[in-house]
Amino acid sequence: MQRRTFIKGTAAASLLGVTAVNLEAGTPRKAQNRSRTLSGKEFFLDIDYTTVNITGKKAVATAINGQIPGPTLVWQEGDTITLHVTNHLKKSSSIHWHGIILPFGMDGVPGISYKGIAPGETFTYRFTVHQHGTYWYHSHSGYQEQTGMYGAIVVKPKKKEPFRYDRDYVVLLSDWSDEKPTSIYRKLKQMSDYYNFNQRTAGDFFSEVKQKGLAKAFKARKMWNQMRMSDRDLSDVTGYTYTYLMNGNNPATQFTALFKKGEKIRLRFINGAAMSIFDVRIPGLKMTVVAADGNHIKPVRVDEFRIGVAETYDVIVQPTSSKAYALFAQSIERSGYALGSLTPSADLRVHPPKTDKPQPLTMVDMGMDMTKSGKQKGMKMPMKKYRWSAMEQEKYPITQLPSASGPQSTMKAMAPHYRLEDPGVGLRHNGRKVLTYADMKNRYSTRREKRPDREIILHLTGNMERYMWSINGIKYADAKPLVFHYGERLRITFINDTMMNHPMHLHGMWSDLETGDDNHLVRKHTVLVQPGSKISYRVTVDAKGAWAYHCHLLYHMAGMFRKVVVV
Repeated sequence: MQRRTFIKGTAAASLLGVTAVNLEAGTPRKAQNRSRTLSGKEFFLDIDYTTVNITGKKAVATAINGQIPGPTLVWQEGDTITLHVTNHLKKSSSIHWHGIILPFGMDGVPGISYKGIAPGETFTYRFTVHQHGTYWYHSHSGYQEQTGMYGAIVVKPKKKEPFRYDRDYVVLLSDWSDEKPTSIYRKLKQMSDYYNFNQRTAGDFFSEVKQKGLAKAFKARKMWNQMRMSDRDLSDVTGYTYTYLMNGNNPATQFTALFKKGEKIRLRFINGAAMSIFDVRIPGLKMTVVAADGNHIKPVRVDEFRIGVAETYDVIVQPTSSKAYALFAQSIERSGYALGSLTPSADLRVHPPKTDKPQPLTMVDMGMDMTKSGKQKGMKMPMKKYRWSAMEQEKYPITQLPSASGPQSTMKAMAPHYRLEDPGVGLRHNGRKVLTYADMKNRYSTRREKRPDREIILHLTGNMERYMWSINGIKYADAKPLVFHYGERLRITFINDTMMNHPMHLHGMWSDLETGDDNHLVRKHTVLVQPGSKISYRVTVDAKGAWAYHCHLLYHMAGMFRKVVVV
């Protein structure tokens, strides 16, 4: 869509450590509210309505300190942080510190860890930071995250990091719509594919007949119809209503990161979108991934990576020419992109690369058996090999959880497999090296980590026709809390019975992703579960209290959500 696009009153995130306001020097509150980057131990954050113009049309946003995104908060590992958050809205609000390990009363989830922040009230968060890396914060109230309430967190480490860089930038991706979130959700409930303009046509069917023959083409269509799902339905909300932003800038205004030839640049990518999964690349530059969800990993050199909602990845790049490079993040369904310039001059901007064509979902994404014994003729597997047999054969006592069949669950993966080597729909066989979970290894040994005591299996379920989402076929309103026991080591296995990606986030505790190498389990706070697949991770239950556990797609969250109680 052609748009007259600009942003009123927002700008790119600053180079960390250069223009940050140091609050320890007694910075007045008004000065804080004007700053894009805040550093120190004590912070004042104001939540209020703000008028923005992102698409050529004025709209009302909910913003922190009048900014979208909110100010980048720079903390020091080991410090005790105090944040005074004042709510100037006409309704209750909250801030959740995503991925930060802290007491449950400071986690910021209304109805679970506290009651929220009422209009006109100030809530003071106070906790000690026991980690370092790239994180973010956002509202956990209603749809406020969609309307502008999010920002980046950078925690500086106590010890020297195992890699070098000359400049440091936050790259915060998000999605914006002039439509009210309640309107978007209402349309999805009325027609789940309302925003999908990549629908299958009669011409597509005839093309399939030419490729496969009438019988196979008809069989494939019949299977998708039985699943009540379209193989073109990759994202619920698309560029038809969304404008994709990078540090608050749309593709026309462009976020700009400066460099000098030969410098090493650290880019801290954060997906702060409400509903959008992005595929990120910098044409002409290799990226070395050095951290995932704030935790160091063994360096992986790639051309591209997929970043699910709420995930973070730190990469290092080294431009070899004095030209502008495109920071290009296209949405999974290819309906739009966020764009920035990595450039030697603020006057030198990039043109967007050509957007990839969307790939349809396959039988693999339906959870069909595509192993050697069940592989269909002509179906190319994205995986080179399965390395998970030992992991699957190791059995733990399984805690059986209540499950239900009915209107909440109309999709079923018949033979879900671990697909950690699969880059995912849209990225298969594209000629580029794409990061996968199988590529990632913890930089530090996890060999002596405790073995799991028991396993919990969670089915991710849904009904696309009625746009309902649930876990084990039970929506959150009807579900009992999950009970974890303090001190135990859990293995949590997700089976995605739906045909959509779900970024699953456990509050308060780390998720140690099983990639087949017990010596280097990757520590994450959010894990993207592919359609029709299974994936598992281990959790050391070391935080008492009540915690949220949910899909981070905003319009899935009402149903695909659980309360966790640690006793």
